[in-house]
Amino acid sequence: MDVTIIVPTFNESLNVEELVTRTEAAVGRRAVEIVFVDDSTDDTPRVIEQVASRHSIPVRLIHREVPVDGLGGAVLEGFRVASGRWAVVMDGDLQHPPEMLPGLIDTALAGDAEVVAGSRFLEGGSAEGLSDGLRVFLSHFGNGITKLLFPRKLRNSTDPMSGFFAVRLDAIDLSVLKPRGFKILLEILCRKQMKLAEVPAILAPRGGGESKADVKQVWRLTRQIVELRIGRMPGFALIGFIGGVANLVIMWALQKAGWTYLEAAIAAAVITIVGNFIAQEHFLYHDLRAGARKLWWRFGHSAGFNAIESAVRTFVLWAAVELLHLHNHTVLTQGVLLLIGFLLRYTYHERVVYKQLVGEDSDEVQSTRA
Repeated sequence: MDVTIIVPTFNESLNVEELVTRTEAAVGRRAVEIVFVDDSTDDTPRVIEQVASRHSIPVRLIHREVPVDGLGGAVLEGFRVASGRWAVVMDGDLQHPPEMLPGLIDTALAGDAEVVAGSRFLEGGSAEGLSDGLRVFLSHFGNGITKLLFPRKLRNSTDPMSGFFAVRLDAIDLSVLKPRGFKILLEILCRKQMKLAEVPAILAPRGGGESKADVKQVWRLTRQIVELRIGRMPGFALIGFIGGVANLVIMWALQKAGWTYLEAAIAAAVITIVGNFIAQEHFLYHDLRAGARKLWWRFGHSAGFNAIESAVRTFVLWAAVELLHLHNHTVLTQGVLLLIGFLLRYTYHERVVYKQLVGEDSDEVQSTRA
């Protein structure tokens, strides 16, 4: 199999028959399969199975009873199960006309590019299918701001917001892709410097069904761009800052109550370790919990690392106070040590605690495959 065409669908039953028929005619004798990754709440899965039985092109269905990470998660699921060397991503609403597939596929198979993107802004391309002001805004805002923020990685891209593209699967590391964003091409291009080729693409009016664009998409796009540019450190820093202030307040209050500075530091550390983990789970890494290891594993590693960091920090605090005679500056010394510990904790949580996995150790609900 040369190419797997991944089609994320959500209540697209009215478009399935036409999409498969036109795709089969367009690809001809090319070694291609279609994989529908379906999050529908209507009869789309049943329609896909019926259509598949009437066509010679291989069609597979992955129906996710509990969708994880929306469209982005669906595309990543398609990448994981793809049989082809290349994966093509296209919409299920017929806004990406299947007749564009030969140009995209042939360019991918004939060249040395790692990504081939359909661009609405090349000569021969068109964005006439942007039928409302919100989608026009998303397109132009996204293209403008991403080109500004990622000048090096997107220097060869005229349409990083395109949803119609092909990627050579052995050129990407799925573990570093974060499916929280719905612009998957942007995610791929910004995570790693890729060899990019472009072909003209037409965005046609959608087929049956309703557009999924809403105000939430603006927020998701903005969040995706911010996290691609600077990561989660600002959020981690805010939680860490609040935890650090709480640590100092608790330590100060316990010392006022008669505890020794070491007893107060240990108690403050235990309370803030638990509090920080709860805050990170619900406000910072909530979108990565499904693809990471199980909750108690995450808590054990988070608390364990923080405990070790706190133990080392407490020892250094003791050494600084006793050996350098800083008895009048215990809280200030603790504050400096907390800043150093923050950098260590952020790195560990990003690379270990919330590392995205696939398999039994993940909290991700297994998709139902048909």
